[in-house]
Amino acid sequence: MAGDLPRSPNVFHPTKPSAVGSRNSLAQDGRLQNDEFERVVQEESEKILKEIETKLPQEVLKELDVMGGLKQKLYNYYNQNYQNMFNRYVVTTEDEMVKKIRGFIDKEENKALARYTPKEISEMLDQIGGADKFNTAEVEKSIVNMYGHLQGHVQRGLNDLENETNALLRQKTDVGAFIRGENAYSIIKCSFKDNAFKPKVVSDVKLSINILESELISPILQYQASVEYIIKDQISKTISEFIDREIEVLQDQLVDEGKEELTDSELMFERIKKVTDFTDDEKEDESSRRYAFMAKNMVEKIEGLRAEIPRDEFDSQNIRENIKRIVDDENIRNRGFNTAVNNLTSILDTSKMGYQFVENLKNARELIIKEYEDADPARLPDERYQITLKFYDNDQLEKLRKNYDEQVDEFRREVLHAWDVVEVVYQGKKSRGKINDFDDLSKKTSASIKKQIKDVSGDPTYEEQEKNWNEIMRLRVEDTDVERLNQTYVYEKELLKKMLRKSKEKVAITFGYENPKMRVVADQRIDFLEKEVEEFDYIINPYHVQPGLVLDVDITSIKRKKYTLNSMANVMNEFLNGVSKGFADAAFASFKRRRSTVRDDINQTFGDSSGAAAPVSTEYANKLKSLNEGKETPKGKADVTPSKSSRKKVNLDELSEI
Repeated sequence: MAGDLPRSPNVFHPTKPSAVGSRNSLAQDGRLQNDEFERVVQEESEKILKEIETKLPQEVLKELDVMGGLKQKLYNYYNQNYQNMFNRYVVTTEDEMVKKIRGFIDKEENKALARYTPKEISEMLDQIGGADKFNTAEVEKSIVNMYGHLQGHVQRGLNDLENETNALLRQKTDVGAFIRGENAYSIIKCSFKDNAFKPKVVSDVKLSINILESELISPILQYQASVEYIIKDQISKTISEFIDREIEVLQDQLVDEGKEELTDSELMFERIKKVTDFTDDEKEDESSRRYAFMAKNMVEKIEGLRAEIPRDEFDSQNIRENIKRIVDDENIRNRGFNTAVNNLTSILDTSKMGYQFVENLKNARELIIKEYEDADPARLPDERYQITLKFYDNDQLEKLRKNYDEQVDEFRREVLHAWDVVEVVYQGKKSRGKINDFDDLSKKTSASIKKQIKDVSGDPTYEEQEKNWNEIMRLRVEDTDVERLNQTYVYEKELLKKMLRKSKEKVAITFGYENPKMRVVADQRIDFLEKEVEEFDYIINPYHVQPGLVLDVDITSIKRKKYTLNSMANVMNEFLNGVSKGFADAAFASFKRRRSTVRDDINQTFGDSSGAAAPVSTEYANKLKSLNEGKETPKGKADVTPSKSSRKKVNLDELSEI
């Protein structure tokens, strides 16, 4: 009987249509899902292989194992991603449909239970209709939800496939494996280096991204931003929106009149000129335009009001407390940073990048996520990552730059001290009377050079000339004012590293194969300074950071496996798309119509082939123009086109009402 009823719930089979646990359905009309998977994956794999064989030269194809290992890898990657995407889609669809069917059954059961209701009343209510009468909103939401899940899975699968394919073609790991071309400008620093404990098999990667304030989709404010600053910032944005609307009206008016549109520079100056229509600098005048949005006495009440009010000063009925409550209810202060945190953590969850340690310093606008809680690198696995997300304003960057300058000075002093100590030890260990280096040879021959060469030619001796080259680095070009305000310290850090290396070489020459206590102490100090300078060079230079969000990622990954590297690439790109608007040129963003399409031959006139217009048509057009220019407005009808001054007055009235 079970064979006659393949749709019975008692039948469990992997291939029978519509049986429990089956991969096939009666709705597919005998189609086999496995065969379809096989056909799709095989066809797409062959297409990619054919593309590779077409693009690559023959000498590369001979060395590349196209039909062997590469074909198998490509087939496995595509098959796995396709199966995962399809299975997630099927599971999501089934879950949503089960929810809807269960709700529908509950409604039908409730209707059957309410049999005591008179038929007339039920018909009348049915005719009147209710909130769920022919209401497809919930079904539409479910469909949108399902397609949204499907699109997300498809996009993530395609990103994985793209990264894996690029890695196969590159046969190496580089910066391009992380950030795609449209977001490459946001990288401050990306560095690959060998791990200190396992340099042959493990890599350490540092990726730092700076998202500027102007690029953030949801603006971020510091926790202690004053209520006055928040309100004035919102008023400023509103004023900018009103100015943009008037500029659009002006542009449309010019186009309608057949005139050329304003250039980018003209648009900027038009915006600047209209600023005085909405605000001014008269802070003491209560009737000033700057108080059109918010009265002067209310602005004075909230001066210096920050995120917290002292307990002894709090009064819930005061004006400033109520203004603060309204601003806090809008959640302007916390919205931007919370959005960035939620975006990053949700992407890590969906990308299967687990983490055991989270520290959300909300008031400091800093988030620290580590895959493992332990901080000792010697005890951690070879596949791990750490993410630091922090928002910097201009004041914080100024303090960081000052600290960076002081740290460079400290390193310079310590390295010079070690250099001097090694030099004294080196000179003290020299054999007296013997030539140990070029300096000894120079001193021995200096008297003969002066007597035999310099006295005859009249030129100054080597010792009399001023020496500017330190024989370690080439002479440095003097900094300009711009470079002085944006120090890179590339020259200084490279000089310190070379001085330490030369000091180590000098210690080796001084002691040879001997290892006395003096040599051990000198080597320990040089090794310590080398490690500290290297770590200092590895961090971000605050002179290269602009106010905004900084994402600092430290990754340790096995060179042959690169699992964390590939997974973090998708996380970074999805995070940038969810938080940043990206770089946009204001000139191109304001384009509504290409000026290249404005041509003189578009303004055509009726006339003969020689180019002369017909005299009758010209006379008629001139007469019509003169009539229009001399026409007066009829009595009782107002002019519907407002003047420029009246438009400004109306806008100011609207602003005061807001």
